[in-house]
Amino acid sequence: MEDLKGKIALVTGASTGIGAAVAKAYAARGMRVAVHYNASARQARAVVDAIAAAGGEAFALQGDVRDTEAIRRMVQEASARWGGIDVLVNNAGSLVKRVPIAEFDDALFDEVMHLNARSVLAFCRDVVPLMRTQGRGGSIINVSSVAARHGGGPGASLYAGAKGFVSTATRGLAKELAPDGIRVNAVAPGVIQTPFHDQFSTPQMLESFKATIPMARIGEPDDCVGAFLYLASEQLSGYVTGQILEVNGGQYMP
Repeated sequence: MEDLKGKIALVTGASTGIGAAVAKAYAARGMRVAVHYNASARQARAVVDAIAAAGGEAFALQGDVRDTEAIRRMVQEASARWGGIDVLVNNAGSLVKRVPIAEFDDALFDEVMHLNARSVLAFCRDVVPLMRTQGRGGSIINVSSVAARHGGGPGASLYAGAKGFVSTATRGLAKELAPDGIRVNAVAPGVIQTPFHDQFSTPQMLESFKATIPMARIGEPDDCVGAFLYLASEQLSGYVTGQILEVNGGQYMP
């Protein structure tokens, strides 16, 4: 993956979990990484420090992805730091909370959709003109979920719907941006042991999820890293766009 050296990446939701693992892996291959966070300043600093200690380049970038102006500012800051953005990873998102369909309200719907769906398009809206101006193409990697395929676990219908939107929008954007040399793909993780499940899933739920996974284990953030490296590399995936890479231990086989 020699072609990754010197590339500039903005990874949203990169203070913990999959985002943190991706940021570290990119930096280890010579990429310069903007590590986005919202409230997890300490964790984001730890990611940046770990990258620096390993000889990589990174800086922390704060902002609420529900705020359109904050997104515009973050894209501008990331671009100004090193002179552009080559890879955008739209990883930020949250289930928010598990709620049966008869109990959700409009405010929850709006928050789930803003966090997981609108933010993806908002980042793309600001990054795409930049990539076009740079004239060297680019790679946009969205983060969907196995929930987009099977509807999610208990009380997660809104989240599953939002991730379904991400998967479908990925395909539409891939068609729109192919003439610009911008590839758009997504990674759809299965059940991965991250703060997401620490917050939203009980040990009993995780055991029930595990029972549906042919590889008989819950995934780790590092299990997802290879997909993001592959999709960032023009050398490896230059003819790949509009695809959803499933990383789920066999839990769902489309």
